[in-house]
Amino acid sequence: MQQIINFLIKYKNTLLFLLLLFISLVFTVQSHSYHKSKFINSANSLTGGVYNWANDIDEYFNLKEYNDRLVEENKYLRSRLGELNAKNLDTIYQDTSSFDNPYQFTSAKVIRNQFSNIDNYILVDKGEKDSIHSDLGVITSRGIVGIVEESSRNFSRVISILNTNSSISVQLKNTNHFGSLLWNGKNPNIVQLEEVPRLAPVKKGDTITTDGRSYIFPKGIPVGVVDNFELDVNQSYYKINVRLFNDMTNVGYVYIIDNQNLEELQSLETENNE
Repeated sequence: MQQIINFLIKYKNTLLFLLLLFISLVFTVQSHSYHKSKFINSANSLTGGVYNWANDIDEYFNLKEYNDRLVEENKYLRSRLGELNAKNLDTIYQDTSSFDNPYQFTSAKVIRNQFSNIDNYILVDKGEKDSIHSDLGVITSRGIVGIVEESSRNFSRVISILNTNSSISVQLKNTNHFGSLLWNGKNPNIVQLEEVPRLAPVKKGDTITTDGRSYIFPKGIPVGVVDNFELDVNQSYYKINVRLFNDMTNVGYVYIIDNQNLEELQSLETENNE
């Protein structure tokens, strides 16, 4: 104990200087948006590098599981190609607009996945150098994962659908009735669908998909199935529990969706509201 006291007395000026320096840096970052932005990006790069290294080790010991997922996804894609080949291709080729797809997809590896908190985030290994920025949708072959919140040069942070601040517009696949997909912070396999009117013919097992109204996700991306439902206190809207197709506790690789027409659509929408 005496040695600690002697150390503090001997280096008191140096320690005081370091403390004041730390406090001044904190105030600088807090009060200037530019410095704050740079600090967040630097922190994302640093933590991203650490998580990437740890994830490489974890990935090595789970290669079989990842290969099984790729086999499953290839099976799904082949079945979709089979459906396309079964259609009248001459009719499709006559309408060249069928292939004018504004959505671009970038694959990414998840290097950190939170699912046990109230507000969960996912870190992926693609960033600004890969043209990844905020407000891009994130999915797997099984369903939606979340929306990109911010990016540094090499990494991006995604707001998971297991986040109480997340709200995504979705619909009942069979009827097109739509509502907001939320999460109550409890079960990572179950999310909540609200604001679906009581006139909608909701049934257990109904498929939920994205509705395309947000412009972030294309219409028809799978979400999950109706697990159970009830009317709200006003008896006007349903409160629906949706069982996710994705296992959000085990997400390895994702696709990031960039709607190339997003700015144009939002610009027209703004003009319409003025």
